Amino acid sequence: MVFASLLFAGMGVFAKLLGQRLPPVEVVFFRNIFGVFIITLSLWKSPPRQEGGRVWLLLFRGFAGFLALLLFFYTIAHIPLGEAMTYSKTSPIWTAIFAFLFLRELLTGRQWLAIGLGFVGMLLITDPFRTPFDRYDLMGLLSGMIAALAYTSVRELKRYYDTRAIVLSFMGIGTLGPLILMGMASHLQTPHIDLLFAPFIFPQGEEWLFIVAMGILATLAQIFMTKAYGATKAGVAGAASYTNILFSILFGTLFLGDPLPSWIQFLGIISITLGGVLVARK
Repeated sequence: MVFASLLFAGMGVFAKLLGQRLPPVEVVFFRNIFGVFIITLSLWKSPPRQEGGRVWLLLFRGFAGFLALLLFFYTIAHIPLGEAMTYSKTSPIWTAIFAFLFLRELLTGRQWLAIGLGFVGMLLITDPFRTPFDRYDLMGLLSGMIAALAYTSVRELKRYYDTRAIVLSFMGIGTLGPLILMGMASHLQTPHIDLLFAPFIFPQGEEWLFIVAMGILATLAQIFMTKAYGATKAGVAGAASYTNILFSILFGTLFLGDPLPSWIQFLGIISITLGGVLVARK
């Protein structure tokens, strides 16, 4: 899981470099298309044995995952990498809340304390004493929240579908959706919602290297993360995944020129990490 976190942080570096040149919806397309080919090949070689029957929930998981990734890449392009990664790592805290609301999973007093810590961390990571809350903070928070909806649906879908089919629903919609949105952009004048509608920009030169590197790192990270969750308890793997934040801060500073988080933001990172680890313990 630590190695997967390192790879995800590396993916974030290339996603940020691309996001400064290409629209986020296009970066999402290139991020997912690698996985579509790999998962489709896997399903063709080894057909899944599954009950099925929850198509709408499967589509919801795919759409929620696509939207969360789109918001995440949009945030990465505009704020420091470590800060954007921290927003995305709020998803376990939101997942606990959604599991309580929708799956009727009971929470202990310690888990409610963990959720409270997480919310304090979300407030502090925006650095409210130095900078105003802006659209990028909102997009970052929404990326973690919507990702949690996707993860909560996976808890139910695993009873009906092969894991690869669930992943393909996310990557398939994450490939088809951007194509539709980029196609619509040429017929719409919507500069104020560039998050969704942006024309395709043909990559040039080193941008192709960034795309390939992002796709390879994302795919390898997904493989190692899956192996980690299969090899140990989810709480252990989930706690180890928070090293992603440290790697992202380090890579952002070394390779992207990102400023180090302020002491208030560091407190927010610590609170979110503690909250996520405590939620995962059960």
